[in-house]
Amino acid sequence: MQTKLRKIGNSIGVTFPKEILDKLDLKEGDTMNIVLTTEGIKLTAFDPNFEAVIEAYKEGKAKYRNAMRKLADG
Repeated sequence: MQTKLRKIGNSIGVTFPKEILDKLDLKEGDTMNIVLTTEGIKLTAFDPNFEAVIEAYKEGKAKYRNAMRKLADG
């Protein structure tokens, strides 16, 4: 599915087809998270705990770096 970037005031925005909005239960004014990935951009519905989870991950990643590597190696 494709969509176009559109000028909205002084910004650029994306419009979503109605079927996508309905499926994700999104409406005008809802907040979304934008995550940059190696493949591009991932949009997710806003989760109030998202920032806390990301911060906990970052702290754990730094603190337990060696343990994480060993777990990853199997």
